[in-house]
Amino acid sequence: MRPVPNFRSVINFGYIIMQTSTSTVATSAAKAGWTYKDVTWALSLFGTAVGAGVLFLPIKAGAGGFWPLVILALLALPMTWFAHKSLARFVLSAKNPEADITDTVEEHFGKAGANIITFAYFFAIYPIVLIYGVGITNTVDSFMVNQLGMESLPRWILSGGLIMAMTAGVVFGKELMLKATSAMVYPLVFVLLALSVYLIPDWNGSMMSVSPDWSAMPSVIWLAIPIIVFSFNHSPIISQFSKEQRRVYGENAVQKTDMITGGAAMMLMGFVMFFVFSVVLSLSPEQLADAQAQNISVLSYLANIHESPMISLMGPMVAFAAITSSYFGHFLGAHEGLVGLVKSRSDMPKSKIEKISLAFIVVTTWVVAVVNPSILGMIETMGAPMIAAILFIMPIFAMQKVPAMAKYKTSAPAQIFTALCGIAAITSVIYGAL
Repeated sequence: MRPVPNFRSVINFGYIIMQTSTSTVATSAAKAGWTYKDVTWALSLFGTAVGAGVLFLPIKAGAGGFWPLVILALLALPMTWFAHKSLARFVLSAKNPEADITDTVEEHFGKAGANIITFAYFFAIYPIVLIYGVGITNTVDSFMVNQLGMESLPRWILSGGLIMAMTAGVVFGKELMLKATSAMVYPLVFVLLALSVYLIPDWNGSMMSVSPDWSAMPSVIWLAIPIIVFSFNHSPIISQFSKEQRRVYGENAVQKTDMITGGAAMMLMGFVMFFVFSVVLSLSPEQLADAQAQNISVLSYLANIHESPMISLMGPMVAFAAITSSYFGHFLGAHEGLVGLVKSRSDMPKSKIEKISLAFIVVTTWVVAVVNPSILGMIETMGAPMIAAILFIMPIFAMQKVPAMAKYKTSAPAQIFTALCGIAAITSVIYGAL
């Protein structure tokens, strides 16, 4: 049986969503207002998106100035909702009600298409493991030097120890890690919200005083779209979410998936963008550039420049918790995906493939952490394009080419907007590389 890499959902909420006992629900129920389970699912989608990427979002999104950030905030809501509801509809279009996204791709595009998606999923998630290897090393190093007054350890020792420790937690204490990281989501969200409010007295007009270059505005927004795609992405849980809505609501599930993905998008817009604006308004353009040059999260940077004990301690701790929890989920997904890819092309025993795959991911993550490339650069060039292809492009392509998607089409303006955002995310990476 082909393994399905339900990457971040493995860690975030795949094991904690309550199953409903109702097997058949009337059409009116699907169109009814919010229920407790709807709210639970919206929070699940929201929690899947809120991770370490949010900690780097203010640095990139605020780099172009205040007014481009306002435009990006306005784009983030429809980008997030249209893309995720289209992906949910794609999963709902499968004949088999138990089909996940990989099964649906195979049904619509054949085995070749399923293989492509499996590759795309792996190469969307594996670079993020590398990103977190760099991020955790820089977070701990900054904390040791700036908060504890210690000397930096040799980078190869520090990164190796941290990566080995986190990987050991996944390998030898998976169930404990699943529970710990699932429980970590909501305290993390609460602390980030508290920090957003705490920074309000530090808001200043330095960002707004910079006169915008309106002629360069389109390119500034274009180049920032990949980080928006990455930071608001909750596609890994969409497959299980859509299956559950279909199980409960049958043919009427599309109304619920549209409503719940819209609610999650609004929650993300309100919470994440409040955090981004609060951070950006409390810093100057030069400070944001300095944070990017140091290759650390915005919370680590705030801890280094603030005299407040709360910021100095809570900033690195929240960054450490966010990166660690994200690492667990992405490592599980990357390892599962790599094992599946190798197994389909090799006669080696599965146990041996698992060990080789584990060693490959650990060693490459360690090497990249020692090299210390730009985290934002890796997000933009390695993570966002694959996510954009699966989340933005594939469902819209299916709406045009797959007969089963005919009744699941979104409006023409929504399709055009979603496709353009996906193309923008991919082409901006190509442009940046050139």
